[in-house]
Formats: sequence, structure tokens, C-alpha cells
Amino acid sequence: MTTEPTPMTGSEQGPSRTNAVMAWSRTRNGRVLGACLFGALVLALMTGPSGSAQHLTAGVRGSWLSTHVIGFLIFGVVLWLLIISGSRLRGRVQPVTEVIAGVRERALVSKPVIYAGYAVALLIAILVPPQLSVFWQQVLVSQIGIFVLLTIGLNVVVGFAGLLDLGYIAFYAIGAYTAAYFTGYPDSKPGHISPLPVHPPFHLNPFLVFPLAVIACIIAGVLLGTPTLRLRGDYLAIVTLGFGEIVRITINNSESVTNGPRGAFGIPHFSAFGYHWTLSLIPYWYLLLTVIVITLILFRQLENSRVGRAWTAIREDEVAAAATGIPTLKYKLMAFAIGASTSGLAGVIFASEIGFVAPDNFILINSLLVLVYVIFGGMGSLPGAVIGASFLIWLPNVLRDHVPPQDRFIYFGALLVVMMIFRPQGVIPSRRRARELGLAEAGVGGADALGGSEPGAA
Repeated sequence: MTTEPTPMTGSEQGPSRTNAVMAWSRTRNGRVLGACLFGALVLALMTGPSGSAQHLTAGVRGSWLSTHVIGFLIFGVVLWLLIISGSRLRGRVQPVTEVIAGVRERALVSKPVIYAGYAVALLIAILVPPQLSVFWQQVLVSQIGIFVLLTIGLNVVVGFAGLLDLGYIAFYAIGAYTAAYFTGYPDSKPGHISPLPVHPPFHLNPFLVFPLAVIACIIAGVLLGTPTLRLRGDYLAIVTLGFGEIVRITINNSESVTNGPRGAFGIPHFSAFGYHWTLSLIPYWYLLLTVIVITLILFRQLENSRVGRAWTAIREDEVAAAATGIPTLKYKLMAFAIGASTSGLAGVIFASEIGFVAPDNFILINSLLVLVYVIFGGMGSLPGAVIGASFLIWLPNVLRDHVPPQDRFIYFGALLVVMMIFRPQGVIPSRRRARELGLAEAGVGGADALGGSEPGAA
């Protein structure tokens, strides 16, 4: 004869529940402490001395077996204390954070506030650069300005249309070599040196090369996209990666046309009304700023147009978009062509400002960096593209005075890892992208703007 277990009374259940909660809390706190200390040890190793081929463990011993590590361990413990006390403070500060979030949401939908922010940013971009040192002016023009323009163009392909392009830098190369070709001199002027072994039918000012570079990049984008845009996701990424490498290797091997690995040199600077832009970088910055502002305005109008809505539909679910009558191939070709044209503009400005281009300027890592800038800033967000590229280019240049060159990109990579874990939507996400991630967290659809929703998702 079996006896049924006697149910526990409320007074007996209370202590058991309390003990279980306390045990779980201790386990969680222990795991958090271990993670904080592990992170502190990694930071100590990142900032410690480097090893060598003769002493492989010198870096580890110098980082962990010296007083260097003490400060980092203290930092880890302090971070742990802040984390475990955060749950207690969260209830007190939640009303304040809700008020701040409400004010921010109202500001983001208020057009006067948005336009005022744009005006302030534009005023800073106009007034501050002339006060910077020559080094930072060089960074601003040759790196930040050029890559912001590239990021805006790739944002159309990746952020608006959801097409993963790993060979985007090829269009940048096409724009640069178009400038090198058409700014040369025809055979009828033998006393002039041309940047390339081949001679153009006529000599053009770099300003007049802009439309030719745009046309060349649009043609290249259509030629690439027509046979390949029926692919999706990873397959499209592999094809575009191959296209980028084909363009670079072709330029490198065609010595009779492109001068091969020696590159095109002597590309003339911009000039207008008899004034040559050779004494200062500021005119190039203002030219870049003008092109960037005009491009942002045009792309903003394009995003809110019928074309932009078609791109959004293709990005979220291409099958559903095709089922509703959207000609997906046509709109994907438009995205490729428009993004490529922006890259061509950047190539012309870069070639004229530097005066020299070579195949090594257009390696694969540059395509990947532009893609990183798009994702970091926020896919589909034009302000995010500008902020993401500017910050991630500014950061390594700031670290150059404080961190050895071989360790500089460790911080860059660590920042990207932390960013993708805690804010995958980017610094300034588009509202559509933020909504996609919210639905994905709720188990509805797919969050990957490069692939679309999962089959059968609601």
C-alpha cells in the first residue's frame, strides 16, 4: 500500500523558493564575475608587451605575471559590482529612462528638430576642417570623406535592397582609372605626359570626368548584375567577391593599358577658373562635402519613393515581392547601378586628390571595410552610414599615438564584437531595420536584411 506525498504547506514552500532563488543568484553572480575577470585578463594581454620569435611567452608573462595586470583585475571587479547592482538600480531609474526614451522618439519624428540637427552638423563640417592640422585634414579628405561616400553607395545595395556585395571596391577602381584615362592627353600632344600608356581622344578637366565615371560604373554594375542577380545570399556574395578580384587582377596584369602594378601617376588635380587645387586639401573637402550632401538628399528621396519601397519589399522577402508583381531583377539592377555610380564619384575624387592610383588601392579588405561601416552605422540608415564610416576611420587614427601598429586593429575588432552583441541594429538604425530585429526577437520573420524572412514565417 502506497501513500501519497503530503503537499507542502505555504510556510514550507516559502523557504525552499527563497533558497532556490538565492542559489540561482549566487550562480549567476559567479558566472558574471568570471566573465568580467576573463575580459580583464584579455584586455591586459591586448595592452601588454609583445612576444617575439625567440621568447614566445614573453607577451603573456609580461602581461599576466607583472603589476600590469592588477589594474585590469580591479577594473573587472568594479565592472562586476556595477552589473550586479544594476538590477537593483534599474527599477529606480526606469521612469527616468522611459521619459528620456519618449523625448528621443518625439525628437526623431519632429522634422524641425531633425533639420536643425542636420544644419548644425553641416555647419560643423564647414567651419571645423580649416582649423585642423595637416595630418587630420589628410585623414578627413583621403579617408573619411572618400569612405563615407563609398559607404553611402554600398548602403543602397546592402541596406536598401538587401544584396550582399563583397566586390564593391571594383567600381571604385573603375572610377579612379576612368579619371586617370580621360585626364591624360591625346597623341596629338606628345609633349604632355599621360597617367596611362594609352591616350584618350581628348583631354578633360577632372570635373568633366564625373559623368563619364558614373556611366562607366553603371555599365559595369549592369554587366555584373544581369547574369548574377538571380542568385541570393551567400552565392551572390561569392560572385561579387570574384568580380572584385577579377577587376583588380585585370588592372594589375594589363600593363599596356593600365601600367600594371606600377599604377597610374601624374593624374592632374582639380582646377577651376585658373585655380589649381594643389596647395591645400580644404577645397577637396568642400567638394566631397558637396557631393555627399547632394547624394544624401537624392538617396533620401529615392528611399521614400516607389523604387525605395520596392527595394524594401525585396529585402524583406523577395519571393513575396515577386508574387505581388514587383519586377525584382529590374529593381536589383537599379540598386547595383546606383550604388556603383556613387563609388565612381569617389574614385574620381580620390585619383585627382592623390595624383596616383595602383591596383593595391583596391584590395578585397577595402570592400570588407566598407561593408563593416554600413553594418556598424546601421543598414538602411543614411545618417548611420555617415556616422559609422566616420567613427571607425577616426578611431584607428586616434589610437596611432597610443597603441602599437600591430595591436591597433585588436581594439577595432573588439569594438565590432561588442557592438554586434549589444546593438546589432547599428549606431543609428533605420526604423525599418529596428522593426525587423524586433520581430526576429519575437520569433516572427528573419532579422537578416541580406536574406529575407524565413519560410513559413508569419
